[in-house]
Amino acid sequence: MNTKTPQEKEHKKNQWKTLLLACKEKHMLMALLMGFPSGLPLLLTSRTLLFWMEEVKVDIKTIGVFSLVSLPYAFKFAWAFLLDHYSPSWLGRRRGWLFLCQIALALLLASVAFLDPKSQTLWLALTCFLISFFSATQDIAVDAYRRETLADNELGLGSSLFVIGYRAAMWVSGAAALILADIMPWKLVYLSMAAMMLLCIPITLWAQEPEVQTNPESSLLQSIYQPIADFFKTRHAVYILLFLLLYKAGDAMAGHLTSPFYLQMGYSKSEIALIAKTLSFFTTTGGALLGGFIILKININRSLWVFGVLQAISTVLFSLLTFSGKSLWALGLVIGFEDVSAGMGTAAFLAFIAKNTDKRFSAFQLALLTSFAMTGRTLFSAVTGVMQSHLGWAGFFFTCGFIALPGLLLLTKVAPWRETTDKKEPFPTI
Repeated sequence: MNTKTPQEKEHKKNQWKTLLLACKEKHMLMALLMGFPSGLPLLLTSRTLLFWMEEVKVDIKTIGVFSLVSLPYAFKFAWAFLLDHYSPSWLGRRRGWLFLCQIALALLLASVAFLDPKSQTLWLALTCFLISFFSATQDIAVDAYRRETLADNELGLGSSLFVIGYRAAMWVSGAAALILADIMPWKLVYLSMAAMMLLCIPITLWAQEPEVQTNPESSLLQSIYQPIADFFKTRHAVYILLFLLLYKAGDAMAGHLTSPFYLQMGYSKSEIALIAKTLSFFTTTGGALLGGFIILKININRSLWVFGVLQAISTVLFSLLTFSGKSLWALGLVIGFEDVSAGMGTAAFLAFIAKNTDKRFSAFQLALLTSFAMTGRTLFSAVTGVMQSHLGWAGFFFTCGFIALPGLLLLTKVAPWRETTDKKEPFPTI
């Protein structure tokens, strides 16, 4: 029996209209499209490139050291303030940096095509380091653009659309690049990827520069000081930092050891590729999109609670695989549930970070907070091998699920179930 009143039915109908209208907005489309150039370079200087290096018999020690070319991603906050302070071209503060980065990335990716990984390893490393630098700089500008063009209640859906674009680019630079490498030389593969980056430039040119009030008379020193001072005037700033460290810690720790777990459970590489890689692309992007709609409907705070609980449950479910034995159906269901919950959690997490930044300093504050969160997950993941050796697989995954609890408890401070508005005082001048 339907007990809903006509007013409740009309309210629900209006909510779905709002969701559909939001998806049609140009700034939502830009959030999706800008995810593609942001995600394209990452694998081309890491996993995809390592296939090429292994194919030409580059020394394994050299391959291991090559991970250092990705360092700019971890330290992008060190120069993010420059993107708030300077407008490098006629396109404006955000589009100007995007245009310069995309031109540089296209040229550098094309340069990789003409290098021999075995005889020109040093030049390849330098080129890849520069690709990582300009890619990280592009990420700063893309994150700032998304923050400045979306209202607070649109950040969840916008973040989920960005994740979908990002994942699509990673599929192109990962799976598609490997398929191409089977039918053409690596040189042509990287030239193709450079062409893909050039095709992203019209997106930047078509985008509308955000209208954000800034202080043109501020000094370079103020560009560093003011964003930090502004953030710490936010109520519960210290709790927010702790939350960034802990909310996805258990999920990240469990994910760090899933590959050896699958192998020890007896699954073949092809089975892992089919379920843990191919299936994950669809389930994670589906989870991100679903999460975006849920966030728009129930708000960021409540979504963090719901998705945080689902993330913890999905981590604990991996411990059940140790008792079920080898089962592709069980593996697919657990991985699918984990991917969907992780996709939703990532969308809400990115929206929360963006919500706690000021549009005047969005480049620096977003780079600082995302780097802080990434550093925390990296440090926690470093102890996972020791944990597993003492607890076994079942105990390890159960413990990782339990580690999610401190992050959930911090939600009572930083994102209470009932939405609150944090007020900031005007930042002091120096």
